[in-house]
Amino acid sequence: MKKSQLTIIAVLFASLTSVAHAQWAVFDAGNFSQNILTAARTLQTVEHQVTQLQNEAQMLTNEARNLQSLNFNSLPQILNLLNTTNLLIAQAQGLPFSVPLLNTQFTRYYPPSYSLSTSAAQMGADAQTRWTYSLTALQNSMQLKAQAVQNAPLDQLTLSNLVGQSQSAVGQLQATQATNQLLALEARQSMQEQQLRLTQDRATALEAARAVAAEARALVVRAQFIGNGTQYTPQTVTFYVN
Repeated sequence: MKKSQLTIIAVLFASLTSVAHAQWAVFDAGNFSQNILTAARTLQTVEHQVTQLQNEAQMLTNEARNLQSLNFNSLPQILNLLNTTNLLIAQAQGLPFSVPLLNTQFTRYYPPSYSLSTSAAQMGADAQTRWTYSLTALQNSMQLKAQAVQNAPLDQLTLSNLVGQSQSAVGQLQATQATNQLLALEARQSMQEQQLRLTQDRATALEAARAVAAEARALVVRAQFIGNGTQYTPQTVTFYVN
């Protein structure tokens, strides 16, 4: 073999050996492992951040639900029924509900006693007025009872709707609003019951007062009939004379 050929082969061998040695020196197993660990930690950090963002998104969603308003309002109907019963009381005839006027009328037509100078016509007119007061009070009480019967189906429907709204509430605000409306319904029913009891007690009291006034009138009529002269003294009367 020629000397020049040997020289070329030697140079090529040295070049290949140098390249192979250079490539082997670039790959560092320790550095590679460290890079893998760093990438794993980075991925874990990213996963934690994603989970945190998901939790925050869920929290915002729940908060939005809690702030969502109830799309149902029974208050106008509740107030309307309450206004109806109040109107019945306001339109009631007879002895007024106003305290000053009541005191004046009661003193006038329900006196504890009558003077002997009071005419029979005046006492008769007062008795007629007292009877009218008792009749209108009883009528007012019966009207409120009838109104309460009419309100019952509407109250039942309102109660059913509110319970349904409360059970299907998606958030705290809706549940609270449904509960508040249920409390308003209960308050209206309680006020209606109180109004019924007051009108019933009023009718009973007026009837009792009418009985007392009638007794006072009877005493005066009896005294006027007897008068101030000498009362009749029973004597023996002979019908047949022998």
